[in-house]
Amino acid sequence: MSYDLESNAETLGDRPEIAVMNNSATDVAIGGTNVGKSTTYPTVSVIIPTYTKDRWDWLHECVASAATQTNPALEIIVVVDHNPELFEEIKLEFPDVIVVPNIGGRGVSGARNSGVKASRGEVVGFLDDDTIASPDWLATLLRHIVAPNVVGVGCYSDGLWEDPCPSWFPGEFGWTIGVSYSGLPNKPTAVRNVWTGAMLVWRSAFELVDGFREDFGKIGNKSLPEDTDLCLRVAAVKENAVWMWDPAKVMQHRVPAGRATFGYLMSRCFLQGWGKAAMAHMDGFDESTSLERNYAVRILPLGVGRGLRDAARGDVSGLGRSGAIVAAFAVTVGGYIWYQMESVFRRKSRHARSTVTA
Repeated sequence: MSYDLESNAETLGDRPEIAVMNNSATDVAIGGTNVGKSTTYPTVSVIIPTYTKDRWDWLHECVASAATQTNPALEIIVVVDHNPELFEEIKLEFPDVIVVPNIGGRGVSGARNSGVKASRGEVVGFLDDDTIASPDWLATLLRHIVAPNVVGVGCYSDGLWEDPCPSWFPGEFGWTIGVSYSGLPNKPTAVRNVWTGAMLVWRSAFELVDGFREDFGKIGNKSLPEDTDLCLRVAAVKENAVWMWDPAKVMQHRVPAGRATFGYLMSRCFLQGWGKAAMAHMDGFDESTSLERNYAVRILPLGVGRGLRDAARGDVSGLGRSGAIVAAFAVTVGGYIWYQMESVFRRKSRHARSTVTA
């Protein structure tokens, strides 16, 4: 399932995960305008983190998709996250790729950082092991990366659903399962941040901020917005830095049956709220949450209203979508408040210990 980019035009740019920058120039990086057939593209190292044998078949498809690009990658690097047995199996199974262990902290942030350290490309491209890139993924994004000031590029995430999307699931919360949603730009646009599921970033920009925070990100099923954090930190230290988003459907992201549940939606929303509070603490409140506040005040009420109107027209599932939006928002706020409470308790605990020591 994917959501119609043409629908809900009034919501353009107000989503919590990919937010359009004010006064963004859409001609910053339009390949047809700025890039000709003779353009020499930078070399790209494609990095794919993995951590469990349960994703063995998925990893095969992901690696195959990276290996069949119309604009070939310099190298494909699979990073195994603290699983020595899996590391040895992948080395035997994939002789044509570079296989390295995660030498950093456990989790996808440490794995990606390890992949970059082992790579040689001028640009690093990230794929998750549950994604499949179309053959023109690199060609599509590289035409933007060569434009002035562009530090990185992301793209549309098209859902590859194991089971049909439940009728109660609200499109406004597609970000919780890693897919794109209605209201995103319908042409290449400068944005605040992109997703790491199939992004490109200049190595120089990545190294400028020492990569991802290894104490903040995804470990197993626990997921925090490490990609937003990276984009904010790069923009904060690199003058005139531009992140681009392309609506081309050049990547599919798997949605297992277990994620199309109300419980998973709630857990992701709680972690998102917790993670946004942590980001506000690390990167500044205004930069980390201004667009999210607008999303909560303007967009979610519109979604509730649409669901109720659908129900009034006979689509009973509209009530489910409206209810899910209300519940998801409440749980997200709860996660944000929980982090703030934890911070207060941590400060009090540190103060108490320092008082005893003194």
